[in-house]
Amino acid sequence: MTLPSHEVADLGLTGAGVRRVAWAERSMPALRSVRERFAVERPLAGLRLAACLHVTAETANLLRVLRAGGAEVWLAASNPLSTQDDTAAALVAEYGVAVHAWAGMDTAAYDRNLVTVLESRPHLLLDDGCDLVNTAHSHRPDLLEGVLGGCEQTTTGVIRLRRMSAEGELRLPMVAVNDTRTKRMFDNRYGTGQSTVDGVLRATNTLLAGRTVVVAGYGYCGRGLAERFRGMGANVFVTEVDPVKALDAVMQGYTVTTMDVAARLGDVFVTATGNRDVIRREHLESMRDGAILANSGHFDLEIDLNALDSLAVSVDRGVREQADEYVFADGRRILLLSEGRLVNLGAAEGHPAAVMDLSFAVQALTTEWLARTHTDLSPGVVEVPEEIDHAVARLELAALGVGIDALTPEQESYLNSWRP
Repeated sequence: MTLPSHEVADLGLTGAGVRRVAWAERSMPALRSVRERFAVERPLAGLRLAACLHVTAETANLLRVLRAGGAEVWLAASNPLSTQDDTAAALVAEYGVAVHAWAGMDTAAYDRNLVTVLESRPHLLLDDGCDLVNTAHSHRPDLLEGVLGGCEQTTTGVIRLRRMSAEGELRLPMVAVNDTRTKRMFDNRYGTGQSTVDGVLRATNTLLAGRTVVVAGYGYCGRGLAERFRGMGANVFVTEVDPVKALDAVMQGYTVTTMDVAARLGDVFVTATGNRDVIRREHLESMRDGAILANSGHFDLEIDLNALDSLAVSVDRGVREQADEYVFADGRRILLLSEGRLVNLGAAEGHPAAVMDLSFAVQALTTEWLARTHTDLSPGVVEVPEEIDHAVARLELAALGVGIDALTPEQESYLNSWRP
């Protein structure tokens, strides 16, 4: 068998990758249902897709759906630390996906792989963080020719796309998959909450009960983080810049304060804002000995790593797996997890497959919709049709064996009329 284009760590890991992908599939019944339909209808036949996504077993099951639908798929990693090398091997050798990704690649290789998948001349883009779209627009606009549109999977990516659109720079219709109700509920809140706690525990084996955890940002991800850390017995502080979100956190019983104050009190700090320099030099200078820093935002900009480096007189790299200890001149030690990158993917395995089942089912159905309707769309950020959100929720409920009520004709009539 002729293998697709690839640059991966070791094709000898294929068997282990297939087992990992099959294990994840057990918890992804909604996505499996979509794949069965795609295999019959082939809605993506003749289309080439370029993707920049986390190379995990859950992602592999999404790409299997797209391949079943008839698409040719090229994949680059959206985070160097999240790539599972055995999954990458299985995608190439077993599932026919062109993969250019391996764990721990440097920035130059990461950027080169983005260009490689764009040079496949794709019709659709699947992005997670907007790096693929950004690379095409900023560095290789020639590769945008023939691109019909794309999907964006994460909050940070949608923020960047909206800025591009506002400035008149976005040349494609990009669907904000991240902004669906099901995705925000399952992926951002429950998935990020559980997997981040998992990452902190794996990297540090610290006791959370009785500790003070500072959550920076109280969006959908931050809410999930705060809930899960409180559930482990932690005393949770929240920092925010949005007054409405801050008020919500107060009404949920969290202590809301500034990072200047929280920096002196926290034992564990987790950022989830989508912005840069949330934890800055002045905060690092006032932290307690043994403070733990972790990031659950998409990019490694939320903690000022340059300031951390400049304050340290020595660094013990790999003091634990996925943990580096920075020692300051006064003897204080600060522990940085996963190099300031996504801790839930660097130190743990990311969201549970059951969470990604729902998110990736939305992604698959949105890709199908985009392939069918792209000629009706203009460049800019596009919302996912509500019927896709509802369809995926119904698939998930069916998989869970849950039934719900349906409106009676009289109820339908009442809701659709203003008359008494």
